[in-house]
Amino acid sequence: MHHLVKPLSAAVLLAFAATAAPHALAADLKIALIAGKTGPLEAYAKETETGFMMGLEYLTGGKMEIAGRKLKVIVKDDQSKPDLGRTLLAEAYGDDKVDIAVGTSSSGSAIAMLPVAKEYKKVLIVEPAVADAITGDKWNKYIFRTARSSMQDALAAASTLKGGSVGFLTQDYAFGRDAIKAGKEALAATGSKAKVVHEEYAPMTTTDFTASTQRLFDALKDKPQPRVLQIVWAGPNPMNKIADMKPERHGIMLAPGGNILPVMKTWKNYAGTEGTIYYYYAFPKNKMNDWLVAEHTKRFKAPPDMFTAGGFAAASAVFTALSKVPSGNSEQLVAAMEGMKFDTPKGPMSFRKEDHQALQSMYHFRIKKNQTNEWDLLELVREIPTAELPLPVKNKR
Repeated sequence: MHHLVKPLSAAVLLAFAATAAPHALAADLKIALIAGKTGPLEAYAKETETGFMMGLEYLTGGKMEIAGRKLKVIVKDDQSKPDLGRTLLAEAYGDDKVDIAVGTSSSGSAIAMLPVAKEYKKVLIVEPAVADAITGDKWNKYIFRTARSSMQDALAAASTLKGGSVGFLTQDYAFGRDAIKAGKEALAATGSKAKVVHEEYAPMTTTDFTASTQRLFDALKDKPQPRVLQIVWAGPNPMNKIADMKPERHGIMLAPGGNILPVMKTWKNYAGTEGTIYYYYAFPKNKMNDWLVAEHTKRFKAPPDMFTAGGFAAASAVFTALSKVPSGNSEQLVAAMEGMKFDTPKGPMSFRKEDHQALQSMYHFRIKKNQTNEWDLLELVREIPTAELPLPVKNKR
């Protein structure tokens, strides 16, 4: 009997090993989603989370798994605070052992998170922060961005300005200053002859735009036409307050950047005003967007917003990457994601190999005069293809 013990033990061990390997492989794939769910960008963060979860639902056919491994999404609120964003990402990588992370709402917080991804050698997909530095001088190889950059926004806007005079109004923090820097560079890159005559930086929390607007009016009123006041603003947009000061007295046109639907609903009195936007639910024509619009409207009694589509795009990038590398191995993910194409509600995107920025189309819109319902706000002037957005590489790879 004693002689049977060793063969029996070996057989048991072999059987255990045969079942243990698949079990280990079937462990959850963990994803951290960091967003500013409280604070000034709360609305953006909630949209991002909704879009991200709907994206995973759509892409997995409701199973919430990839290659037999269940997806576990760990949501963290960084309150748009850089120090907290950095801490939460380190916690996600170090304590939660996530395979990949997505975030965050604030550019300042996103920039603070970048070195953490490098330290832990783990992929971070940036959504929806737009500061150029994220894929520029602050970038490292573990950073990918599905969100458009400030420069992509600026190039889209510049493509509509062939000449005349431009004044900028934005917020006095990383997002705003980055956006105006990009705006000036974009005018040159697109060959526009428009001249920038004034830059106005207002506090993030300001509600009185009288002084800022008057300085812009004074700078623009005698300059060559068309005279355009370009508004680049995150959160409640000041366009209505500026319009109340009657810029048309000086032959000045307002050019708003796209915003979330509740903000654009307040623009009804400015029919015919044109601008550019990252996403508006009625513009893209594809199966994925059709599902998102129908399902979001069914669930929330309103169409999806621009950051909802962004969250969905980030989910698609995660799904595509982990489908290629089910192990979640970081170095393999980086290799697979460079140049990777993936579908989004906007249409196909691809991560540029040089800086991992998602290349994507933008949209030139006009505010509708005849709006048939509360969300029928914009009409499409034209889609601006990637080929017309000469995005420079700004990192130091």
